[in-house]
Amino acid sequence: MAGRASDVEPGNGDVRAAGRVMVAATLLRPGALELREAPVPDPGPGELVVRVEAALTCGTDVKTFQRGHPKFPLPSPLGHEFSGVVAAVCAGVRGWREGDPVALVPTAPCGACRLCRRGRESLCPDAVGRMVLGAFAEYVRVPAHIVAVNVFPRPAGMAPEVAAALEPLACVVHGADRVALDRAETVVIVGDGAIALLMLQLAKLRGAGRVLVAGKHAGRLAVARALGADAVLAVTSTPLEEAVNEWTGGQGADVAIECVGRPETWEATASLAGTGGEVLLYGGCAAGTRASFDTYAVHYREVDLKGAFHYGRADVRRALELLSGGAVRVAPLITHRRRLGALGEALELAASRDAIKVAVEP
Repeated sequence: MAGRASDVEPGNGDVRAAGRVMVAATLLRPGALELREAPVPDPGPGELVVRVEAALTCGTDVKTFQRGHPKFPLPSPLGHEFSGVVAAVCAGVRGWREGDPVALVPTAPCGACRLCRRGRESLCPDAVGRMVLGAFAEYVRVPAHIVAVNVFPRPAGMAPEVAAALEPLACVVHGADRVALDRAETVVIVGDGAIALLMLQLAKLRGAGRVLVAGKHAGRLAVARALGADAVLAVTSTPLEEAVNEWTGGQGADVAIECVGRPETWEATASLAGTGGEVLLYGGCAAGTRASFDTYAVHYREVDLKGAFHYGRADVRRALELLSGGAVRVAPLITHRRRLGALGEALELAASRDAIKVAVEP
């Protein structure tokens, strides 16, 4: 794996001679990352070019780096959580000037398909199907359909790495809408990664009574405590269902949220909800994965099982408001920083679970 900015494919000398070059990461195959020189993109009709100031690692990046991704044919650019400043504006694009700091997300729904018409923008085929990849680079071209609805002025004083968390927070806002956190006396969140820690903050903001975070990593559970968790549980030492049963006085949780993305944790989380409770299966599993649940609980105890995926335009706007006002804290989740030339190290660090999120800076 090439992990230094100097690891550039031979044959790019003409690009450097042209004068407008950047360094961008390319995933050649699982585990094989290369930093290449490429021309700085020019904006097309309706487009912007953003100079990246910070990009964040996420679970999708790590999984793609380790084993590829069915939606991202290789070789592929990598990275999609980012923020920066406008470097170029196509003629005719209004409202933006070079040098403007921006907050943005890498997708946008079409607004016209059957799912969008039904208010299910998060499921629009255009959204993930036309995702902007390549944030682990010095510049990113932002397509017109995203510029039109999902690029925003970055609030004054907001750090680039905080603005880069707009995308995952929008996903969490959408997921939190799927369950009644405002009426929940007890919420159990299974997982201690960035998504779980964002979900914890949303649960508290929406008025949940008590929130327990269960995970395997002492450092992350300490962050959960600092962010407002009423209780934390190291699942390596205590059986999860037994501990939750005790914590809820034998009632089970009003809301149980899975933020890991493994079939065994889906099954375990489904068993944590009490009568009339809700289970949010947030962590994504690979296509074809099977999990089993107690049909008695679903039918006779009316335990609702729900999924959540991606976000819509309103979710993005609400996420930006939460970041702007400081209601959701992102800085405690950014535990490490690396330069773009050390991207391989950043992804390995994220995969090791020693980090929560790594900020990658060109």
